[in-house]
Amino acid sequence: MASSSCLYAQISSILLIFSIQLFLVVYADGGTNFNNNFDITWGGGRGKITGDILTLSLDRVSGSGFQSKKEYLFGRIDMQMKLVPGNSAGTVTAYYLSSQGASHDEIDFEFLGNLTGEPYTLHTNVYTQGKGEREQQFRMWFDPTSHFHTYSIIWTPRTILFLVDETPIREFKNMEAMGVPFPKHQPVRLYSSLWNADEWATRGGLVKTDWSKAPFTASYRNFNVKSGAFLRRNMQVHSQKLKWVRDNHMIYNYCTDNKRFQHGFPPECTASGSH
Repeated sequence: MASSSCLYAQISSILLIFSIQLFLVVYADGGTNFNNNFDITWGGGRGKITGDILTLSLDRVSGSGFQSKKEYLFGRIDMQMKLVPGNSAGTVTAYYLSSQGASHDEIDFEFLGNLTGEPYTLHTNVYTQGKGEREQQFRMWFDPTSHFHTYSIIWTPRTILFLVDETPIREFKNMEAMGVPFPKHQPVRLYSSLWNADEWATRGGLVKTDWSKAPFTASYRNFNVKSGAFLRRNMQVHSQKLKWVRDNHMIYNYCTDNKRFQHGFPPECTASGSH
């Protein structure tokens, strides 16, 4: 009887694991077919889908952009990206979730280009009900132009987690109890664009776009979204990785900008380690 019970327990565990994997597959959307998932919305042909690769280009005349066909409310969104190589100063590659309207919600990755050999700046922000001003910036620990890397957003009713190659770089927790609005009611679409922002993007606008290097091109592949996925992580490892990124790669945090917030920091900044 004991051995039968043990065998039954093992079979039950296997079935449970299989059912979880099946759950994630059933609710997964995306893959590599960009035509099924995205519309190139502007750029006059500068955005292209070729097989399993989508590219956006920028020249002196125009940039380009795309958006998802579907809207999403919570889940995990992954995209592999290879950023503009070489002298990318003045360019911005934006990859973000957003609803519409003056009171929109938005979750941002923005990649600010730089001179050849200088690091990109990874800029993040969170808007709730039309209000942002929650910027954090990072230097990446690899060259984002030489290979594809995975940039992910996990969005649940409790938290927003930004990840780079599965390494968490930022968490924005639901702190509605402290009067901080949290995006959880408005469905969003996924957007990406490549555009010229040399008035501010590189060293505050000191370095301008070198148009002799145009066209500038960013590439995308392996989009995936799991609308039914749930957040599973080892909390200790998660906290250690976040701390490592903060200690070694964060270059700006709105929650430590005394000049900007001379009359007091936003309430979410009082929660140590949360933002």
